[in-house]
Amino acid sequence: MAKISDPNNPNRLVSHEPKIDPPLESVFQGQTDFSQFNISWYNPGPRWKLILWFLTSSIFINTYLPIPISLKVIVLRLFGAKIGKKFVIKPGVNIKYPWLLQVENEVWIGEQVWIDNLSEVRIGSNVCLSQGAMLLTGNHDYSRSTFDLTTQPITIADGVWIGAKAVVCAGVHCESHAVLAVNSVATRSLDAYGIYQGNPAVWVRQRNIRA
Repeated sequence: MAKISDPNNPNRLVSHEPKIDPPLESVFQGQTDFSQFNISWYNPGPRWKLILWFLTSSIFINTYLPIPISLKVIVLRLFGAKIGKKFVIKPGVNIKYPWLLQVENEVWIGEQVWIDNLSEVRIGSNVCLSQGAMLLTGNHDYSRSTFDLTTQPITIADGVWIGAKAVVCAGVHCESHAVLAVNSVATRSLDAYGIYQGNPAVWVRQRNIRA
């Protein structure tokens, strides 16, 4: 047993028990078993539709070919997306399932944005998703050995700005005019007019908009 000085009385020695880490067996319990992974319950649509969308998207949406935005909008609507007026979408955008996407007016979607909408994604008006941003509606239950898939919708309210390479996780609601800064990760909902930064993202200041 070691003796150390009392910080309140340097002339007095006190006993100090060394910290002993618990055995690994008591800390780590259980193992994942991917052979038991099962997503038979999840059905985003018939297989022919998924294949057709994958092929169509690679030609018209997730591409750097100079496809006019007006044609991209037609393609997205044909596959069930609800797209508002004056929609802007840059090259290389990956949309998992357009029939689970609802977009209002004056929305900008930047280059290499990934909308991984296993569940519904709703985007309000005057929203900007900057380049490389990710909306992830899927997750896994890491406490289960079967690593079960979970999905929750994402809602992006009017006036929200999702910064470049920022991530919005499943179930998050970004309220009116919230901002998620570059490379930040939103694991919880964002309050209206709040500016959030970090991983996980935390409130840093209020957003004030001048006319």
